[in-house]
Amino acid sequence: MTSPVADTGPRIPEAIHRRRWAILGVLMLSLLIVVLDNSILNVAIKTISTPEPTGLGATQSELEWAINAYTLVFAGLLFSAGILGDRLGRKKVLLGGLAVFGIGSALAAFSGSPGELIGFRAVMGLGAAFVMPATLAVLMNVFEREEQPKAIGIWAGGVGLAIAIGPITGGLLLDHFWWGSVFLINVPIVLLALGLMVWLVPDSRDPNPGRIDPLGVVLSVVGLVLLVYGIIKGGQLADFTDVTVLATIGAGLAVLAAFVVFEKRSDHPSIDISYFRNKVFSAAIGVIALVFFALMGVTFFSVFYTQSVRGYSPLQTGLLMLPLAAAQMIFAPRARLLVDRFGNRATTTGAMLLIALTLAAFATFEADTPIWILEVVFFLMGAAMAHIMTPISVVIMQALPREKAGSASALSNTFRQVGGALGIAVLGSVLSTAYRTDIEDRLTALPEGVRHTAGESIEATLGVADKLGPRGEALIGPAHDAFLHAMHITALWGAGIAVLGAVVVALFLPGRPEASQEGEEKRELVASE
Repeated sequence: MTSPVADTGPRIPEAIHRRRWAILGVLMLSLLIVVLDNSILNVAIKTISTPEPTGLGATQSELEWAINAYTLVFAGLLFSAGILGDRLGRKKVLLGGLAVFGIGSALAAFSGSPGELIGFRAVMGLGAAFVMPATLAVLMNVFEREEQPKAIGIWAGGVGLAIAIGPITGGLLLDHFWWGSVFLINVPIVLLALGLMVWLVPDSRDPNPGRIDPLGVVLSVVGLVLLVYGIIKGGQLADFTDVTVLATIGAGLAVLAAFVVFEKRSDHPSIDISYFRNKVFSAAIGVIALVFFALMGVTFFSVFYTQSVRGYSPLQTGLLMLPLAAAQMIFAPRARLLVDRFGNRATTTGAMLLIALTLAAFATFEADTPIWILEVVFFLMGAAMAHIMTPISVVIMQALPREKAGSASALSNTFRQVGGALGIAVLGSVLSTAYRTDIEDRLTALPEGVRHTAGESIEATLGVADKLGPRGEALIGPAHDAFLHAMHITALWGAGIAVLGAVVVALFLPGRPEASQEGEEKRELVASE
């Protein structure tokens, strides 16, 4: 078995292909650390928000930036990173990206302030941007087209594995070490991945790579940062009519519009706008953005629900998320079976509606809701994700020629990261605004400066209550009630976004593959004879 793409033109040797499953394992290890970092951070955000020396005393807006500094740099550089991989060689880019990610992780572990953590998370995003597209690009080059759906399914299952390992690992580390250990754990994994990659992974590149588009990169990153900053600031102030908020959001949208115009006119764009003339491709990319918009926002508040309201430890929270990860690991490699039987449209539409139902379920949760209901919701959410990501990834990756695998992977991950960043910003701001509106009346006895800080999040309120001692106990119940109300509103917003995704899929994704329909017709004909 051979592949038509190699380092400088010749075919990748037969011996390389015989090791393709081992290569897939190394690629999944590289993917593991990128996903592991975010899933670990989800469990650690409450600890980081507690005052020093336990945490950094980060506010909710600073926590949102700690997550989004990573995702925005990641998203903004993904496409250029894919092109660099196509030009310089995917293996070289993978090795460099892993090294930068490892250095950023070590620096983040020893951050002395929320500002430093945000900066070092951006460095980690820089490294991750060069890792993610290269893993899928190498995969597409060492597997023939017939095996690609199976390999992508296993690759997607690796995401489920990382989601499973991350929260539990984070919980164990936080039970025994300081908060920075959740970042330091990345370093030995990076060293192992680097060694295995040097030994096993072949290099490949696009014989006709694109050119780097520095102005496009700058416009996209600046536009996204301004947009997200405005949204987060609006939530922090609980006032989206504030002049600063409106001006920043407007400037972000204007820069992004300029980015689109520039890309359409450029002879070497970061994003080839012509790809989006294909309705199937556009719908698949759009659905990825919408589903991660909904899920990232909900994941952000679910940690505060389990730890701040329900009183679970970080380790217990990690264990509670096991059904989500287990479902992804179980169903991701098998999702293609449903696609073969029912087609992309039916499978993904059903999965998107299931996502909407699970998100809406959070709107019914109270402080005493039986925990097994949360476990069932997490399992169904994981199963739905598996039946979205696997078929959608196959549609996107097979929409472009194999030599453009880096570009296809970069586009997919760009929209996923942008969707997730906007989800955290928008739904985080909805949560913050709803919480502040509900809790304000209970904070009138506090000094004005303390009142504003205490109203930003449940952790801020509980922190002030703790400092007040017995006088602060009266704030605990109202803080829980205000958070639950805010969570219900935010969950319904997320569910609405998921329903929008289901509509897009139902309208534009293809149905059953023609080959599958013809094969079934032949089987029925033989059976009737």
